[in-house]
Amino acid sequence: MSNEVAIEADPRIPVIRMTRDFAATPAQLFRAHTDPAVFARWVGPDATSARIEQWDARTGGSWSYVAVHGDAEYRFHGCFHEVRTDRIVQTFTFDGEPDGVALETLWFEDLGGGRTRLRTQSLVDSFEGRDAWLRSGMEVGVNEGYAELDKVLADGLD
Repeated sequence: MSNEVAIEADPRIPVIRMTRDFAATPAQLFRAHTDPAVFARWVGPDATSARIEQWDARTGGSWSYVAVHGDAEYRFHGCFHEVRTDRIVQTFTFDGEPDGVALETLWFEDLGGGRTRLRTQSLVDSFEGRDAWLRSGMEVGVNEGYAELDKVLADGLD
């Protein structure tokens, strides 16, 4: 698998699935998604920075952050429904589209040898909503964010 994220739109249900391998252990990838200081270092497109507003990465917790691009700010929030070392289930909402709540599941699959496959699934409420996400250029932000995560992981998390 290349460093580009594989993105798949399910033709039967409004789901986006993504898969990407990392040179990291499952524990390192889990931390990158649950530690707010680490998450803020890599999330989003290169042209943005993240400001964490609230982060409680536990089952029943919630999160919110702001992506800053110049003078523009884009807010995101959600709830952690389940947080386990091998899987996270959470909601994801862009405040600019408050009715577009996605249910996301992330799996951290140990490939051995210090490599992990990250699989994600985002279920949205309609095909129109899903297709709008796909047309938004989300793959740029995802690929740039994961490339930054590669650097963060290579530099060490501490």
